[in-house]
Amino acid sequence: QQKKVKIFSPTKSKVPGVMITQFKEELPEGKTTPDFTRKPIALTIQEGKFAVFKAIVVGDPTPKVTWSRANGEIFFHSDVCMQKYDEASHEHTLEFPKVAAEDADTYKCYATNEYGKAVCTVVLNVIEMGFSKTKELQKIQVEGEVSAITSHSSSLCSNSDGTREHKPMEPDEKVWEILLSADKKDYERICTEYGITDFRGMLKKLAQMKREREEEIAQFITHIRTLKPIEVKDEDCATIELDMDLLDSGSKIFLYKDGVMVPFTKEDGEGMRHSLKQVGKKYIFTIKNLSKEDAGLYSVDVEGVNVFSTDFKVSEVDFAVKIKEVKAEERQDALLQCVLTAPIDEIKWYGKNSLLSNSEKHEIIVSEDKLIHKLMVRDCMPLDAGIYAAVAGIKSCNAWLIVEADKDPAKKAKKGERKTIIAGAGNDEDLLRIAKEQQERYQKEMEEKMELAKKAQAEKEAAEAAARAEKEAAKKAEAEAKAAAKAAAKAAAKSKRAAAGKDGAKRKTKKKGAGADSGAGFSTDRDRGTGTAGDGTGIGAGGTAAIGTAGAKGSAAVGAGGAAGAGGTAGAAGGAAGSGGAAGAAIGAGGATDAAIGAGGATGAAIGAGGATGVGGVIGAGGAAGAGGVIGASGVAGAGGTAGASGAASGVAGAGGASGAGGAIGAGGAAGTGGAGGTLGAGGAAGVGGAIDAGGATDAGGAAAGANSRVVGGTTGATAGGDDPGVHFQAGLSDCKAIIGEAAVLECKVSSEDCAGIWYKDGDEIKSSDNLTISKEGCFHRLKILKVSEENAGKYKFEADGRKTEADIVVEDPPRFDAEELQAFKTHVTVKKGHKATFNMSFIGRDPIKVQWYREGEELSDESNIKIETSEGSSRLLLLKLQRKDSGEIKIKLKNEFGAVEAISQLNVLDKPTPPMGPLEIVEAGSSAIEFKWRPPKDSGGCKIQNYILERQQVGRNTWKKVGPIGPDAKYRDSDVDHGRRYCYRLRVETEIGLSELMETEDIQAGTKAYPGPPSAPKVVSAFKDCINLTWSPPADTGGTSILGYNLEKRKKGSNLWGFVNPPNDMIKEKRFAVKDVVEGMEYEFRVSAINNSGAGEFSTSSEFVFARDPKKPPGKVLDLKVTDSTYTTVSLSWNKPKDVEKVEDEAKGYFVEIRPAENTEWDRCNSNAIAMTTYTVKRMKSLAMYWVRVIATNDGGEGPPQELDNYIVVMPPPVRPRFTDAKIKSFMIVGAGNSARFTINFEASPWPDVIWLKDGVPVSKKVTISNAEGTSQLLIPSAERSDTGIYTIIVKNIVGQETFSVEIRVTDEPKPPGPVDLDENVPGTVTISWTASPDEKRDDRLHYMVTKRDSVKRTWHTIGDRIFNNKFTACNIMPGREYWFRVYAKNDMGSSKPSESPKWLIPAKKEKFILKMPESKVCNLQCPPKFFVPLKTHTAPQGYECYMTCAVKGDPAPHVTWLRNNISLNTNTNYLISNTCGVCSLLILTVGTKDTGEYKVVAENSLGRAESSTKLRVRGMSFSSCT
Repeated sequence: QQKKVKIFSPTKSKVPGVMITQFKEELPEGKTTPDFTRKPIALTIQEGKFAVFKAIVVGDPTPKVTWSRANGEIFFHSDVCMQKYDEASHEHTLEFPKVAAEDADTYKCYATNEYGKAVCTVVLNVIEMGFSKTKELQKIQVEGEVSAITSHSSSLCSNSDGTREHKPMEPDEKVWEILLSADKKDYERICTEYGITDFRGMLKKLAQMKREREEEIAQFITHIRTLKPIEVKDEDCATIELDMDLLDSGSKIFLYKDGVMVPFTKEDGEGMRHSLKQVGKKYIFTIKNLSKEDAGLYSVDVEGVNVFSTDFKVSEVDFAVKIKEVKAEERQDALLQCVLTAPIDEIKWYGKNSLLSNSEKHEIIVSEDKLIHKLMVRDCMPLDAGIYAAVAGIKSCNAWLIVEADKDPAKKAKKGERKTIIAGAGNDEDLLRIAKEQQERYQKEMEEKMELAKKAQAEKEAAEAAARAEKEAAKKAEAEAKAAAKAAAKAAAKSKRAAAGKDGAKRKTKKKGAGADSGAGFSTDRDRGTGTAGDGTGIGAGGTAAIGTAGAKGSAAVGAGGAAGAGGTAGAAGGAAGSGGAAGAAIGAGGATDAAIGAGGATGAAIGAGGATGVGGVIGAGGAAGAGGVIGASGVAGAGGTAGASGAASGVAGAGGASGAGGAIGAGGAAGTGGAGGTLGAGGAAGVGGAIDAGGATDAGGAAAGANSRVVGGTTGATAGGDDPGVHFQAGLSDCKAIIGEAAVLECKVSSEDCAGIWYKDGDEIKSSDNLTISKEGCFHRLKILKVSEENAGKYKFEADGRKTEADIVVEDPPRFDAEELQAFKTHVTVKKGHKATFNMSFIGRDPIKVQWYREGEELSDESNIKIETSEGSSRLLLLKLQRKDSGEIKIKLKNEFGAVEAISQLNVLDKPTPPMGPLEIVEAGSSAIEFKWRPPKDSGGCKIQNYILERQQVGRNTWKKVGPIGPDAKYRDSDVDHGRRYCYRLRVETEIGLSELMETEDIQAGTKAYPGPPSAPKVVSAFKDCINLTWSPPADTGGTSILGYNLEKRKKGSNLWGFVNPPNDMIKEKRFAVKDVVEGMEYEFRVSAINNSGAGEFSTSSEFVFARDPKKPPGKVLDLKVTDSTYTTVSLSWNKPKDVEKVEDEAKGYFVEIRPAENTEWDRCNSNAIAMTTYTVKRMKSLAMYWVRVIATNDGGEGPPQELDNYIVVMPPPVRPRFTDAKIKSFMIVGAGNSARFTINFEASPWPDVIWLKDGVPVSKKVTISNAEGTSQLLIPSAERSDTGIYTIIVKNIVGQETFSVEIRVTDEPKPPGPVDLDENVPGTVTISWTASPDEKRDDRLHYMVTKRDSVKRTWHTIGDRIFNNKFTACNIMPGREYWFRVYAKNDMGSSKPSESPKWLIPAKKEKFILKMPESKVCNLQCPPKFFVPLKTHTAPQGYECYMTCAVKGDPAPHVTWLRNNISLNTNTNYLISNTCGVCSLLILTVGTKDTGEYKVVAENSLGRAESSTKLRVRGMSFSSCT
């Protein structure tokens, strides 16, 4: 039942628009209802922006704040909506990180505590923007995902029988199936697990998919509810529960795991691990013998439509320590504990098969390492006893909680006191030790798994990187091959044109080594040498030859490259070398000029020089290009050229030198005269992005790689001998942001320390000045601006040896505080209440600067007591009439386009302190002193407490005595007191500001006598004929002082007198005593009381009776132990007392019963206290389990030997042959087609029998539902058909025997009528009636016919034939001259059909004409005047009811009747219903009212006279006078 809250009229809030509802008529002092001091403000915001509602609430106790919206529910997620609370500003916020159109709604904020509720409303309007490409892409992406999943779900049933295709599910398919059946609170976890980031899109599409699935489900299911996710039970099984109404009870139900069908049985058998149990409309799937392989996504389909899915995750956890049996006394707390092998946030606890949670009764405790889990059962009562289970993952353990009831008859009628000792506790150290071992083992396993995961990840990343590199290399090689082929084709065309334009004279050699351009080549003038020129012809493969000449001085001309051959092979022209001198290098990468050399080589294609024929030798310098081609920023050119000798030559071509980023070097050279071993140097190093021909100069520039540095390539030369390529940048300049007034530095690094450079700003050279220094340290060149100003902004460039690097200096001017003023501002400001406080702050920075002041996080604005003055470069905050509540953090915040800065100070407003706080804690209230403590004030006013001012009053007097300042400690000891008197104290707090208000204490009595409580009942340690040894425990309540001693009393059995054992003035000091004043053979009981300073306290309860005699001998074995009765959970035992053997075995005083499961070796004691009777029933046993049972006799001498049963027992009732217990059982049932057929039969049998139903000797079909319960079985046919007719047999059998019973169930319907009826006269006086058989005759062997007859005389139908099983009947006694009609009915067990009627039957009668002579009649005159022979009666009608008046009149001719009320005619009044039927006149008033009271008259008139009848109508509920 819900808690009823009485709601009173709304309370008015100080804030407009807030409604407060108060729950209680009167509020306790200091308590208030919730209220808003700041309510949320309505927002109109652009879509995609950040939106926030802020509210501040007050109330005591602190209210709880919740939010809701008018349409739907709020989905809380970090990407959608978040509810937060700021403890500093006390603000409750509802934030939308990126507001969307669907967030537009009316929102409500509720603040609730136990005394009332406050609510306010706020509206969020969202302005939708135009087309967003990103948004559309996300939408298309999500729609694509959902359409793919939807198409998959629609195609799940790919087989004709409604089953899914046999293949595992993909992860993308799983997540949507999980979301369709998950709770909203689990959406975030599922999306995070499966990597879904677009939550809004997910929610939209999920809603669409849910609608589609509901339409599919509606085809087979009318209603579905109570969908319970998979849940692990304590019986080592897991269940999936759902309630659904199937349109067709024969619909097929399938279970899938990860998309693969799982076979199951519909009966709970041992063969299958998966079973389905149906109880009414509830379907329960059970998975037994759980293991790790059972984890996965389980789906339930009905006729191929998915109706429910649940994800089953199996944690790798087990119990290191299982819960153990706990025995607790009544009203004692019990603790069940277990230790896990791996940490889990929480496990499931079950008590008597019910899931437990934190409540007043049960407390679930989890250790910090999440390995130790505990269940505390508080205040144990006998009803709490039972089996408790812990379930972790798929593992479970259980144990008994045994609650021993209090056997004291005096306490049975009332509830005993709570006991402080916790049953089951005490082994914390062992549990912690085991938990620590498990934690170390778990951490070690996790580290090993992490190492394996890292190794696998590293291998995966390495494989991916290699694949990427291989892909990029292939892509790059392809691009460079295309570029090389294009360059080769271009060079070939150019050389062809150049060769055609030259004449023969220009191709002769010249004495001077002037270089001549040929084709795409160019000439350079290097070291001069002497030698004779030779002719050389370079022939490209498949191309035209070009001839180059060299002068006597050794200058080399670059030959024209031939046309490129097939396959991308380019020809290169050879050059002539002088004798003994180094020839100029003939270089050609496919004949390309003014381009990067080696580009062709980068593709891996062979670039060959046709070979230059020198004097006496032929050289072929065919070089194969190196793999890799053009190298990146720090790469080395891979073009290595190896000379191949085609004649006697043995020259080796030099390889390409190292290049910078993107550079490539060409290779190749010609050998010396005669091919005698000459070598040619390689090309030099190129700048970044540039390329160099061997022996030539190139001016090519490229962009440098790097974050902010920019380097420009320059011109460099390279000699044939491999000289230094020149200076290049190892680190360029980087862009710099500088603040006005601070320093800025630009720095770069070159490759040479001897290199000098020049600095430029915006293209103009700059040099060192007062504010600018230019320096050089080794390879580093620096430019430093000491104090940056606006003029220093611009583009700076450094140039050295033709190379350049540049960077920008951006000057910023953010707001800044002066360091000294900032330090002064941070100093705390302290003022007194009512005074003012001023905060000043100067600042610099580029305007405009936004200045904001805050107090405790809330922005301040100009008000009556707040003044903010802001001028150029400074701001001032003035706070007037300060109160204590104004104390807190003061913050100034400056912001402009370059940044923001904050400064924080503290304001402390001093005020008088609040009174000290209670409650008072009395430390001592003795006869000579009173000592007490209190709590310091809630607010000391911002000052240190100097003193507490104390006053004292003796109760009963009017004066207060000033004790004086007692110091700053919140405690006091008053030694000036009189024993037994009561005192009251008043306290004030003293600070430098003043005194607080008073706090007055309650009365404290000095020297109150507090007697100790009763000790525990004395326990007999041992007994002899002359001495009885006793011991006891001290009382829990000592009365506030120490226990001085004890008094002990004894009493003989049967006596009412207690006597002291120890003298009254000689108390017992210890908690044990040996009583020697006893008489042998007598039986005694003892009690003890404790003594403190106040005196002797209450006596304890009495001890057990004990004989003063020497110890007894243990008893012998019990006799005739046997089982008298048993059920599925209990076993009843009986036995006889053991024999007494003098001085060997004494009489038994009680008995213990112990049991041991057949699979265990330890005995469990069923009764903790010995029982005196010789019968006992063992309860809570496992059904059909095997147990060994024994009984042990005991007495004061100890326990005797156990007596066991000869054989184990099985927990089950005694074997009973199956027998049906119903007194009368129907053996025949008739059921209408389309109705349900239900047959229930009760039986008894032991053990539990197998119940089998057969129809006509074979098992019943799946359409028939069989429900078996304890002692009963029910057969149900939901919608019976004629084919269900048959003999149904139930077989109930067990190991003892079997019993059967058969019932015939006939399913039929109302029969259809017979066909046409024919009549024939075969014998005079009879008629033979024949008809066509009913269509149901063949389907119903119990169908018969009935014939009825009617003649023209009697005019009634009567039966002339019934239970006719053929189609013919002869009717007798047919008389001529009469007309006859016959009807034929078809009949069965359900009733009769409609009749089939025969034609009329008539046999004409041959009679003489009958003449009737009528006597003459006399004329009778019946005319008479009107006369009322039934007059009107007086009527009394209740107001609002109807009234019916009637009378009877006669007269001839028929009189005319007129109704009158108060002599006014009513015949034309439509409010009255008037009728006249054969002289019976009536008037009906439908609703009687006050206007209907009065005299009613009926006047009847005809030509012979007139008659009247009158009455009165009274209306009940009116005064009598008004009726008249």
